[in-house]
Amino acid sequence: MAKDYYDILGVSKSASEDEIKKAFRKKAHELHPDKAHGDEAKFKEANEAYQVLSNKEKRNQYDQYGQTFDQASRQGGAPAGGFGGFDPSGFQQGNVDFGDLGDIFGDIFGFGGGRSKRSRAKGGRDIQADLNLSFREAVFGAEKSFEMYKSVICGHCSGTGAEPGSKMHTCQTCKGQGQVQRIVNSFFGQIAQNSICPTCEGAGQIPSQKCRQCNGNGRIKKNQVIKVSVPAGIDDGETLRLSNQGEAGEKGGSAGDLYLRIRVQPDSRFVRKNADILSQVDINFPAAALGTKLEIETIDGAISMKIPAGTQSGKVFRLKDKGIPYLRKRGRGDHLITVNVVTPTRLHGKKKKLLEELAEMEGDEISE
Repeated sequence: MAKDYYDILGVSKSASEDEIKKAFRKKAHELHPDKAHGDEAKFKEANEAYQVLSNKEKRNQYDQYGQTFDQASRQGGAPAGGFGGFDPSGFQQGNVDFGDLGDIFGDIFGFGGGRSKRSRAKGGRDIQADLNLSFREAVFGAEKSFEMYKSVICGHCSGTGAEPGSKMHTCQTCKGQGQVQRIVNSFFGQIAQNSICPTCEGAGQIPSQKCRQCNGNGRIKKNQVIKVSVPAGIDDGETLRLSNQGEAGEKGGSAGDLYLRIRVQPDSRFVRKNADILSQVDINFPAAALGTKLEIETIDGAISMKIPAGTQSGKVFRLKDKGIPYLRKRGRGDHLITVNVVTPTRLHGKKKKLLEELAEMEGDEISE
């Protein structure tokens, strides 16, 4: 029974080249025999489908002949020029025309496709550190600076690894390509595997004299001052990413990133809940019964707040827009103040007598 290559890759007949390549990458990841749940037969089938659908001429011929494509290719029924030498049975012997599959399999399984091109300079590592903030700094943001010991570009050679003024020579190991090649045996037969040249470390050139400061590495370890603008509203446990502030790259490679994990010191007066600030205030019974005005401490400073008569313990008052600024957008949360009515534990003399009289009056009002 003829095969439906579009169905095998899980794409529509109108799929673009990009969609076909992405579908094959996914199938290759899932089905490769070296994977724990791989399937050799289905992997070969997906590879076969990709060989046809990724080639414009073969795909047109396949679309024209439809389900009789593979029969026509074997029986000579194809137009002049045939199917570009494609024979599905060739997969049984491992004779694969890779085309651009070398790049795909290199991405998936870590070997090169045999193309001659200089390696990219190796980028620097990402690093992480803690950044301590006060409660107020987290609320309103802050400009912070600190020192960090890390790899930086060598200032003496500007990262080249060569002593200034020394000449550069073509690496004889890789002939200036930055890569060396070796043949390895694989599931598909022999494949050319590329790796970074160990002599020039991918640069393709070697200096006549190494930098005396970094010994040819292009990087040195030293303390560097890091400056960061902390945005208003950031919370404990969140992370700031500083691009290119990580370890310096090798021989011109881009630097890694620095990830700052925020640590906010607690405040004895306030508690944060999302964008709101919570606090408490104690008042005595007469103030709760008769009402009063209080000086309330907020993150913006002290303000006067009216406590109405008859306020019950546990009552929450809301101060609009006195909370935490929303991170990277306008507006602020609220400040929520819980009132605690404090009951006296010891009463003597006149205070006790007055409360007893009040209790009698309250009792008379209830009985009436």
